[in-house]
Amino acid sequence: MKRNPDSPDGFVLLDKPAGITSSDALKPLRHVFGTGRIGHAGTLDSFATGTLVALVGRYARLAPWFTGCDKTYRGTVRFGAETSTLDPSGEIVGEGPLPAREALEAALPSFRGTIMQAPPAWSAVHIDGKRAWQRARDGEDVAPAAREITIHSLELESFDGRDAVILVRCSKGTYIRSLARDLALAAGSRGHLVALRRLSSGPFLADSGHAPDAVTPEALRSLQVEEAAALGLVTLRAEGDAGKRVLSGGRLHPRDFVAAGAAGDPGAAEDAAEGKGAEACAVFDADGRLLAIVERSGARFAYLAVMG
Repeated sequence: MKRNPDSPDGFVLLDKPAGITSSDALKPLRHVFGTGRIGHAGTLDSFATGTLVALVGRYARLAPWFTGCDKTYRGTVRFGAETSTLDPSGEIVGEGPLPAREALEAALPSFRGTIMQAPPAWSAVHIDGKRAWQRARDGEDVAPAAREITIHSLELESFDGRDAVILVRCSKGTYIRSLARDLALAAGSRGHLVALRRLSSGPFLADSGHAPDAVTPEALRSLQVEEAAALGLVTLRAEGDAGKRVLSGGRLHPRDFVAAGAAGDPGAAEDAAEGKGAEACAVFDADGRLLAIVERSGARFAYLAVMG
């Protein structure tokens, strides 16, 4: 089926409220933009709030880069009881004494850096082709395998003897619900998460987001050079007629580009590519419009997503 050239492409930054799923947060946007081709970059649990990036049209192809960035959260851990879901919706499955502040502070350092973390039983990870939460709902004893994640920073903002507010900056794949569980166990208690706000996802801040039911067509944005760089992409600007070749999927060479946002010789990108392994690059035109995501390996390019 031929694509409607008037179909919108871009992203919308949402500030998801508590009490709705991430999918529910997208429903008003389908009406606003007249398309069902809308996805999101990184699920937030129903009880959580904060940054949710909605990807519209061709921008759905960019999900791997929008989701792969670091994120910052503020969460409230309630000690004394662990729930089946590790959040307020679950049933209590274990209880423990309230920890002393000293024990809690002593436990924090072991969770900083690169660690192994087991996702919650009620999560979207796949176990033998089926979501963990589906297996848990069906009464199975679910124990997702631990995986490597990185917690860049973890700070205790406050503790009233029962509830602790923590500030976390972490890699993709980190479950703050699991962190609440494991932190409580390390402090000699049991615990679960009762509040969570995603403050940022890469360069995108929750406080700059729109309420889902207040989105207008003007909220649709295009990725900017600085934002692409913050998502971990090398940024290039197409020179001359290279932009047309990018949009048509034509053959490319490093001399077709200069570093985006900076003056330089057409050969600068070629020089920068020498001796480097494969890297994902965001290609922009002279007006700062995103044309494509390509993988560059030396002098060779492979298309990952074309936006034209």
